[in-house]
Amino acid sequence: MITHTSYAVEPWSLRERGLQLDVLPQSESVFALANGHVGWRGNLDEGEPHGLPGSYLNGVHEIHPLPYAEAGYGYPESGQTVINVTNGKIIRLLVDDEPFDLRYGRLRSHERVLDLRTGLLTRTCEWTSPAGSTVRVRSTRLVSFTQRAIAAVDYEVEAVGRPARIVVQSELVANEQLPSRDGDPRAAVVLDAPLEAEQHFAGNGRLRLVHRTRKSGLRVGAAADHVVEGPGPTTTESEATGDLARLTVASVLAPGERLRLRKFVSHGWSGTRSLPAVSDQVDAALAAATSVGWSGLAAEQRAYLDEFWARADVEVDGDEQIQQAVRFALFHVLQSGARAEQRAIPAKGLTGSGYDGHAFWDTEMFVLPLLTYTSPGAVAEALRWRQNTLPAARERAVQLGLRGAAFPWRTIVGSEGSAYWPAGTAAFHVNADIADAVVRYTAATGDTRFERDTGVELLVETARLWRSLGHHDHHGAFHIDGVTGPDEYSAVADDNTYTNLMARANLLAAADAVERHPRRAEELGVDDEESAAWRDAAEAMHVPYNPELGVHEQHAGFTRYQRWDFAATRPDQYPLMLHFPYFDLYRKQVVKQADLVLAMYTCAPFFDAEHKARNFAYYEPLTVRDSSLSACCQAVLAAEAGHLKLAYDYLHDAALMDLEDLEHNTRDGLHIASLAGTWMALVAGFGGLRHHGAQIAFAPRLPERLSRLAFTLELLGRRLRVDIGRTAATYTVAAGEPLTIRHHGEPLTLEPDKPAGRGIPPLGRHPAPEQPPHRRPNHRGGKKS
Repeated sequence: MITHTSYAVEPWSLRERGLQLDVLPQSESVFALANGHVGWRGNLDEGEPHGLPGSYLNGVHEIHPLPYAEAGYGYPESGQTVINVTNGKIIRLLVDDEPFDLRYGRLRSHERVLDLRTGLLTRTCEWTSPAGSTVRVRSTRLVSFTQRAIAAVDYEVEAVGRPARIVVQSELVANEQLPSRDGDPRAAVVLDAPLEAEQHFAGNGRLRLVHRTRKSGLRVGAAADHVVEGPGPTTTESEATGDLARLTVASVLAPGERLRLRKFVSHGWSGTRSLPAVSDQVDAALAAATSVGWSGLAAEQRAYLDEFWARADVEVDGDEQIQQAVRFALFHVLQSGARAEQRAIPAKGLTGSGYDGHAFWDTEMFVLPLLTYTSPGAVAEALRWRQNTLPAARERAVQLGLRGAAFPWRTIVGSEGSAYWPAGTAAFHVNADIADAVVRYTAATGDTRFERDTGVELLVETARLWRSLGHHDHHGAFHIDGVTGPDEYSAVADDNTYTNLMARANLLAAADAVERHPRRAEELGVDDEESAAWRDAAEAMHVPYNPELGVHEQHAGFTRYQRWDFAATRPDQYPLMLHFPYFDLYRKQVVKQADLVLAMYTCAPFFDAEHKARNFAYYEPLTVRDSSLSACCQAVLAAEAGHLKLAYDYLHDAALMDLEDLEHNTRDGLHIASLAGTWMALVAGFGGLRHHGAQIAFAPRLPERLSRLAFTLELLGRRLRVDIGRTAATYTVAAGEPLTIRHHGEPLTLEPDKPAGRGIPPLGRHPAPEQPPHRRPNHRGGKKS
């Protein structure tokens, strides 16, 4: 956990006072800048000291073999790993021939501020060298939302107290030395100098490097241009070799004089374009950026974010920490997908190399719901990426003896990248998660063209898999056996409730879609008999239930398993998967992350209020939250079940996952799904948002620590404003046509610009459920509810 108090709690920024090297890797993730295409970790400008150097291009990866001790049919043959591409952040500084290195001399002050409204990361520091020369350094960094290939740095040095000879080295560096990597040694070998030099150039203040990955064959280019302002004489010199291009600026500064360097960096890559084409690509992007200059880029960034916050901001009164955290979360989720443009949204975004840069089902079930109601264009692009990877998913289905498409559990390019077959092979629920994202996006936007061109194909191919994977028994019930659901402490089980209910929705959505788009259905070879078979399977879907306990089972037979011995499990034995064999976990009642509880949120109409309450009470004492995906889901259902204090505690755990490094791995990159879950816990939890089909419903209710919650949603061309107080909620269509919603079950028609308020019914008392020992959420104050 980040236990120091460096991060000030402010509503629109994250401010770090001082510099503590022991948490530098975590702060590099927290202060990362990205736009979905380019990602720069928050490394110090000088490059050192660092925790993990990181410059990423979405989709750029290297491949490595996945050998097995024992061969097995259908095992993936190779893995994919994100690589650190050419680093354009580095600006080294020498003061009277001494390197500006914060580990030496005296650091008089140091502050970094991430401004969530401007999208700028600023840094100011004052440092005295071992020889006694003092300088003041100011830098500002951005990764552009409007020019997706561009990042830029405004770097300024001022002499303090006495004259100083200043040398600034602005660099492009490839194949940086990385810290030793724990885990898979095969991946470590791949990451050691993965780029082969193809072109280098330096001249007239411009730099360029082009490389190619050794195994995956991707061509990667980076270019930089500079504007230098300083007292005369100020000299510049350029040089380049295969892995390094450098502009050196030298000047002598009198006290109070400043040397300023504005650096513009462009990134590009391709798996098919030629060397001259990639070289021209980065040069052209650089020309566009320099034509508007630093101030133009900063103005474009502010305008982009002004529009984003107008449609996406969440206001929280009563908890300043949550107010800051939810805006921090919204900003980083936007950075993960805004300009991904038919590329994956990785679990860590572009903030670090955790999970090898892979995308999981997290994207569709946690990240895309937030973006659907705040930046829907990014959702369409993310789902078009899934459509582009259909050939690999179809090939995987054939390999497994199935029809349709089998989407991967983890991937960068669309092929399965997991060597752990209970997940990589059996976690078929990712198919239904993708279908759910298609249905949600279409329902929220009314984008029929997207549904016809992209959605129908995804729904059809995922539905085909379920129909071939499952079977009807002799009573006619439809079963899906031998699958792994969201809970990774249960695997290869029969009739996982989440999987079955999501598959049921997938099958019905596919059948409805082909009826709406018969020509597209004909193109995909769907006839009436096939769509009728989907409906039959959906209507006959088996959902395991224990009538004696009155609860739904996570999967068939789960409630008869022996309960995990929580009393004998020490606090230092969590997460369990690092201290106990999976074999033992798989055959016990213990839950890593919300599974059945998640099903009650995603498939809410299937469960009545009484079953939701009983199910939540049953699974809460079994759920150890060894996954960062769990707290936000539990917050939503705790709020719905009336456990507002518990929901509030879970909200904090989701919101502060990275700001307090609760999982002790923020150094590897941010938990983008948990960040999105902060929004989910507030909007779907305390706001009670449920959107199923044409019905948009709210059941707002605040915990005692919050006095107000307000948020905005983009819905069917409208901008809906929701403002929740302690005793009433107000709904306003701020833009667009009238809209009918439901408030605590009652219909309410909203006219444009006419706020409509409704009271919030009182909450009955509910016995608080228990949690496993040592795994309760962090208590954040207030009475139990």
